[in-house]
Amino acid sequence: MTDEPVAGRRSAGHVLLVLAVIAVLAVVVDQLVKEVSTNELVEGEPVKILGGLIYLSLLRNSGAAFSLGTGYTWVFPLVTVAVVAWIGVMARKLRSVPWAVALGLVLGGALGNLGDRLFRAPGFLQGHVVDMISLFGPYAKYFAVFNIADACLSVGVVLAVLLELTGRQRDGSRTPAKKKAP
Repeated sequence: MTDEPVAGRRSAGHVLLVLAVIAVLAVVVDQLVKEVSTNELVEGEPVKILGGLIYLSLLRNSGAAFSLGTGYTWVFPLVTVAVVAWIGVMARKLRSVPWAVALGLVLGGALGNLGDRLFRAPGFLQGHVVDMISLFGPYAKYFAVFNIADACLSVGVVLAVLLELTGRQRDGSRTPAKKKAP
């Protein structure tokens, strides 16, 4: 094995900076949008924008995506802590900027919703997540109501899956494509 640099591999400091900046931006934008939404939107009065492509429909969700697990609100912060720990372990060997972006989005999304679980009503570890974005119709008529953190999580997970499927490794290397048998 040689010490030659691998194409696509970056320094640990550079990659961790990308991960951190993406995560912080995701949390800040998520929390700002939630603050504006709770101050300016009224539950039961959706706001139609972009000709009805998007509706801003204020909801407070005690569950996960699609309101699943509404009776188990306390579990979600524990899952988030596990996700954050997993990303911390992954980050130690991370040398890929695309992976840093994916993991930064997942981390930022997880932390954005964790803030709601910890600090919003009805109380610590039971806080309801603020959701406000509804596509094509108000109040999840066609698709779940979500927030910026949810969007970051979803995009980050999809990007991670695509990186795995295309053979891009977290260390910046790339696995060669397997040849099909004749």
